[in-house]
Amino acid sequence: MDEINNVIVISDQHHGCQVGLFPRAGFRLDGGPIVHPGNAQLKILDAWDEFWSKWVPKVTRGEPFAVVNNGDSVDGAHHGAKTQLTQNYADQAKIAYEVLAPIVDKCQGRYYHIRGTEAHVGQCAEQEEQLAQRLGAIPTEHGQHSRYDLWLRVGHALCHFTHHIGVSSSHAYKTSALMRALTEILVNSALWRHEAPDIIARSHAHQNVEVKEPSANHYGIGFVTPGWQAKTPFVWKIPGGRSSEVQVGGSLIRCGDEEAYTRHFVRSLGRSIACDIPRVVNAKEPHSEA
Repeated sequence: MDEINNVIVISDQHHGCQVGLFPRAGFRLDGGPIVHPGNAQLKILDAWDEFWSKWVPKVTRGEPFAVVNNGDSVDGAHHGAKTQLTQNYADQAKIAYEVLAPIVDKCQGRYYHIRGTEAHVGQCAEQEEQLAQRLGAIPTEHGQHSRYDLWLRVGHALCHFTHHIGVSSSHAYKTSALMRALTEILVNSALWRHEAPDIIARSHAHQNVEVKEPSANHYGIGFVTPGWQAKTPFVWKIPGGRSSEVQVGGSLIRCGDEEAYTRHFVRSLGRSIACDIPRVVNAKEPHSEA
């Protein structure tokens, strides 16, 4: 791939969840019913449209960019949850493809797909691998279209992407796991005499946070992306989760004339977003279909 100075990082769309990302025009499930997005999903879609139509062109200055989808694109059938629109994995993958295929077009195929949590995306991330292959994600040297991590040079900056990061129930320790991750990867790079990353990107927590340390290349940066899912019953049980704002959005890594830096698009869905169950309508209504 030619040198790229812009990378957009998204994650945690949880397609197939009642409060995850969903096609605005609706979707026909395998059994025939047509489902339309609920109120929470419509708010998420408003932010999604603003992100891609306004924010991304602005922060990339109209230049070419790559996209790293940092895991958990589908919701799966996890932890005995009842919050999925459907637990049919084929339907979830079709929903995800319908939303993400236009994004692959926007980045002109410069699309990388990271594997998320097995509870969501299957053992060995089998659901995510199938989706990434259909989307035409750039493969590894061994032909996998999804991967557990990615080392990518953005301009002169070396960046590392992987999905998982520790999560704290206390807002006061929100940066702790990220600072540990940044420290650990720098130490391991030194131990094995590898080039150290300038920027690391993590996801999984659905809450944006960033840490920054001065370095010879201006800064060493670590950040966690927001997600694209409203609160599920699991979040309402967590002390820090039940009182926190829902964050949706994505991130930019850009290499400028002097240094590499980050920007983050974060929108709140409001203080309380109910688990709005999307409407099932009759098959004669307009819909989109994968």
